[in-house]
Amino acid sequence: MLNETDRMFLRLAYDEAKAGYDEGGCPIGSVLARGETLVAQGRNQRVQQGDPIAHGEMDCLRKAGRQRSYADTTLYTTLSPCMMCTGTVIQFKIPRVVIGETENFAGNPELLREHGVQVIIASDTECIDLMRRFIAERPELWNEDIAEE
Repeated sequence: MLNETDRMFLRLAYDEAKAGYDEGGCPIGSVLARGETLVAQGRNQRVQQGDPIAHGEMDCLRKAGRQRSYADTTLYTTLSPCMMCTGTVIQFKIPRVVIGETENFAGNPELLREHGVQVIIASDTECIDLMRRFIAERPELWNEDIAEE
């Protein structure tokens, strides 16, 4: 299901997630690509910037800057997008999303599909393991990130 380009960009998203983890933040990374061309990459910056909406996907899209169209892009993310990030994908009409994992957080792949987005779930073991480790080590920070009490 994943091609070589998908694997390359998902690995880059994982590297962003790992960098965020190493900085003490939530390990969620994202990449926006147009075919084989990298447009932008980012990571969850909620802790580092004190910004409650600086999720990995949002950081990546901010770094991408204004785009005339997202029609030919793919968004790669290490974790299934939350409702805010899902809404942004739908709003920007990003046609394809590759998700590293949905085991630690189910996110909203079905809502994306309902809006015509092609969703590929990689079930990447490194993405799963890093998030699992983070949740075990920092449950309070994880709950804050997903707005759970």
